[in-house]
Amino acid sequence: MRRSQRRRAGVFIAVFAAAAFLVVPFLVPAPLQFGAKPGTPDPDGGNRIPDAGTEAAYKMRTVGRDMELTERLCRLQCEAAALRWLRETAGLPAKARLERLRNVRKEHPEWKAAAWVDAGRTLADGRDPGALPAPARGYWNTVLKAVRDGKTAQSPSFVLRGIPHFIAGIPDPQSRSGGMVLLVEADVVREVERSQRRNMRLVPYPQEGRFRTESVRPEDLRDTTVRDGEDNGGVSHYTVDEVVVKFQRPLRDEEILELRRKLDLAVVRKAGRLGSVYVFRSRNKTARELMAYFKNNWNPVYVEPHYLYLTNDKPARAQADDGIVPNDTYYAAYQWNLPAIATERGWNLTRGNDDVVVAVIDTGVQSDHPDLKGRLAEGYNVIHPGTPPEDDVGHGTHVAGIIAATVNNAEGVAGMTWYTKIMPIKALDSSGTGSTYSVAEAVIWATDHGADVINLSLGNYAQAAFLHDAIKYARGRGVLVVAASGNDNTDQPGYPAAYPEVLAVAATDPDTGRAYFSNYGDYIDLAAPGTNIPSTYPGGRYAALSGTSMASPHVAGLIALIRAVNPGLSPDEITQLLRETATDMGAPGPDPEYGYGVIDVRRALERAAGMTAASEEEEPVGFSGLQRIVRTVLSLLAPLGVR
Repeated sequence: MRRSQRRRAGVFIAVFAAAAFLVVPFLVPAPLQFGAKPGTPDPDGGNRIPDAGTEAAYKMRTVGRDMELTERLCRLQCEAAALRWLRETAGLPAKARLERLRNVRKEHPEWKAAAWVDAGRTLADGRDPGALPAPARGYWNTVLKAVRDGKTAQSPSFVLRGIPHFIAGIPDPQSRSGGMVLLVEADVVREVERSQRRNMRLVPYPQEGRFRTESVRPEDLRDTTVRDGEDNGGVSHYTVDEVVVKFQRPLRDEEILELRRKLDLAVVRKAGRLGSVYVFRSRNKTARELMAYFKNNWNPVYVEPHYLYLTNDKPARAQADDGIVPNDTYYAAYQWNLPAIATERGWNLTRGNDDVVVAVIDTGVQSDHPDLKGRLAEGYNVIHPGTPPEDDVGHGTHVAGIIAATVNNAEGVAGMTWYTKIMPIKALDSSGTGSTYSVAEAVIWATDHGADVINLSLGNYAQAAFLHDAIKYARGRGVLVVAASGNDNTDQPGYPAAYPEVLAVAATDPDTGRAYFSNYGDYIDLAAPGTNIPSTYPGGRYAALSGTSMASPHVAGLIALIRAVNPGLSPDEITQLLRETATDMGAPGPDPEYGYGVIDVRRALERAAGMTAASEEEEPVGFSGLQRIVRTVLSLLAPLGVR
């Protein structure tokens, strides 16, 4: 049943589907502020790209904008680190200062050369600037002269060995003729370009043959060929020699042995909590042959391909109504997203609670990022069990920072919440890809280990019953699941976002219009900022990314705040609350572009603080009831410093 039908009926019906997916983080671009919007606005308020070529051009333009903003953040971060070194080493002997310089370069491997100069003295470490090719050598000398004159200077970007570089000069606050000069490798800019081109579906991804995959139209499971980025829209991918089967009952050991022999199975994986769900891989049979065998011989609940999923100073600003404006370095200048949804005013009601846990099922999270220090709960690596869920892509760390980057620490960026914990779960590998099995296992693990909210910035266009079972498992245990809608500017439902148990999130731009790349349709629940969003990035760095992958964690962060202010609310109550407090955009009422509207943090928290959960109205105030009341009171006192 379509959501529009459910809405007309006024009934929330849990409709589930299932399949195994190719998971790709939904990172998609949109212009930061480019003036005229792409496409022609529809009467209902949405943007439509007129053709594939125009859409690709606008996406590339956004990639460039993300790269530009990422480089700016890189330059600012280098400048701040250099100033910190200059202040901390002031007055030290030359030998000690040189040792400190070597140590700080270890902390910042992107500094390929660093030199401190003062009154004719020079301490240097790293690459010899004199050996740089022109014009890099000329840039170094120009910046060096500026520093000796007491001026801050930075060179334009230039390429060395295929990687962007720049030279930065920072005067010493303690000296009139000295300071630091740096040769910086801005590899993060190139990383952002590579990931954004893939995540925006500007390239055929995954490549045919990688991971032994094939592409398929989800509506009829007919094979298709992906020739360019545009062909990715509406296409799902699957492993050519694997299937997912849900039997009527768990298999006996002797039955598994017989199947191994008959089908020449190389892999048999049972889906833990889901009991009768198995993943099979054959050495000599195709997915289609396996599906036909199980359908004809075992009367399964379902049998489906094993789909893949792909990878979304201390300045202060004037305050309109006593909102809390944090002092994080990049907040005032670059984080348009949080003020746009009234986060600052919402923080007057609650800044979160460290009892609330948001699971980020993604590419992992950098465990020692300075802006995520103390914010990570126990996590899990589905890809390589027994190893930490470290991020080797960047997507998961970026998503985590949107939710929980440390606020008001005069460093980096601010997250949605001040105290919420992130549960990092690595379900996507170093290519940004994961299977239905890995994502479903991650959902179940998060549910069993105390997650209150699950964020899925990933997706596909096929309904995987296996993943849907896992999501129903989570929802049935009180866990809210939030997912990115997708980045192909299409109304074809993407999954897991389109499952009725999941909150589907579209992306907006700084003008609060639907980001032109954002998927739309009657399954959309809410919209949130998703264009040129600065956040944490591996290597202790920061980057700006665009996509519905960035919109989804804004909603997950808001749910964490709601659960802090009123922990007794059920998933259904929170869902209804979010719909009723969202700012209506586009056509009046729920619409395909924005769902119920753009989230409003203050309005949602005000409503949550004044609500009494239905379960609490019916339940006598015993120990558990008192416990909830105490937690609620403490959450309301948090803005006063009582936690």
